[in-house]
Amino acid sequence: MGMQGGEVRDGVETPRPMADAGTGRGAGALAAICVAYFMVILDTTVVNVALPALGRGLHTTTSGLEWVVDGYSLTFAALLLSAGALADRRGAKAVFQAGVALFTAASVACGLAPSTAALVVARAVQGVGAALAVPASLALLQAACRDQAARRRAFGIWGGVAGIAAGAGPVLGGALVSGLGWRAVFFVNPPIAAVGLPLGARHLPSPVPRAHGVDPAGQAAGVVALAALTAVLIEAGSFGWASAVVLSGLGVFAVSAAAFVAIEHNAGAPMLPLRLFASAGFSAATTVGLLINLGFYGELFVWSLYLQQVDHLSPLLAGVALLPQMAMAVVGSTVSGRVMARRGPRLPMLAGLAAGTVGLVALGAAAGPQRPYWPVAAAMVAVGFGMAFTMPAATAAVMEAAPSERAGLASGTLNAARQAGGVIGVALLGTLVAQRAGFVGGLRAAIAIAAAAFALGGLLTAAGVGRPVTSRRLDPARRQQ
Repeated sequence: MGMQGGEVRDGVETPRPMADAGTGRGAGALAAICVAYFMVILDTTVVNVALPALGRGLHTTTSGLEWVVDGYSLTFAALLLSAGALADRRGAKAVFQAGVALFTAASVACGLAPSTAALVVARAVQGVGAALAVPASLALLQAACRDQAARRRAFGIWGGVAGIAAGAGPVLGGALVSGLGWRAVFFVNPPIAAVGLPLGARHLPSPVPRAHGVDPAGQAAGVVALAALTAVLIEAGSFGWASAVVLSGLGVFAVSAAAFVAIEHNAGAPMLPLRLFASAGFSAATTVGLLINLGFYGELFVWSLYLQQVDHLSPLLAGVALLPQMAMAVVGSTVSGRVMARRGPRLPMLAGLAAGTVGLVALGAAAGPQRPYWPVAAAMVAVGFGMAFTMPAATAAVMEAAPSERAGLASGTLNAARQAGGVIGVALLGTLVAQRAGFVGGLRAAIAIAAAAFALGGLLTAAGVGRPVTSRRLDPARRQQ
């Protein structure tokens, strides 16, 4: 799938589209991308049902468990923007393969970790690998498809794989923990990488690298801002919101976030060109990515703890109890791709966010002792379907709204927003559960916030996605920034 020359548009040479994803080599490229993405997404859910056993094995607290989850998501989110630009600059294929290899090595380190601190560090390195792989994967996916309809179908398949991975995670994790112990959930990754890396070496396209600049000051400010916010949300459960530790963290967050915006506004080669957000569709869909991950992964974290700590289910039974939610992630992603190919991203986003909101409201109402399982299962179906129906469409909305030469950066922006949402969701909703005297009361408050996040996403979609791009489009000179 080599390059076949290029064309000049707005003074920028762009590569000619690669073979369609439906052809032999295109299918191989799509398979390589999806295998790696399966592994990355699997790791976001397979760990959840292992948390109680992990906590007992390493003698850690709820805050420690939050750091195990967020240590991965934090570096994943914080480095995605730079990794997207790196994919554009150094070549998406090389960056993608390096990310998969690093993720795999860190997975082994997680499985061998002797302490909570060592595990959190290894999880952070996993996040670096994931940050390298994911934005490069979307740039490669875009390069592997000829036209918009083919790209939308490929995004649907990509999202469907994410749904399968997310759905398999709790059950697979429960089975591994019950049979082999919590460390086994990390050793599942090397065999998957052993399939994906050779596929990638053989089939992935090699889009022409783009000479984007480096923005170390913006990267540093972004990392500090997200790390400070995460620490505040997690540690507030232990220290309280009025403590000096939490108030100091809020101050660091405010200063570093303001510095990030100022740096990106004035930089000659910004990590995140703020003019990208002149597109209403790009802005709305990126924010929706943050909100759905905040709601979905925050709810998954607290509900997984509830099933084992309050309902006293085994890890395997907890994974099975989560199956209605996670299985619908497979169905929703697949159907979303088909609807999106015909109708565009707006309709599946609106429908998915509405379904997720209704499901979360119903889930919060069904929480409590002595409850029948069927209302919980029905609510989980709506939540899982809503999340998965929205995600591929939001991805397509972002990628279609961004200039083609900024494909890696656009995908990095979306995935950074999504991972930041997951970090905030786990930290905030976990803190609510930890602070309340009764677990059920904290759980209901947490799920109410998750429902509000989905509802807000629906309002933003209605206002922004599908509308014409504003007149403040990127001019050719600024596209190089």
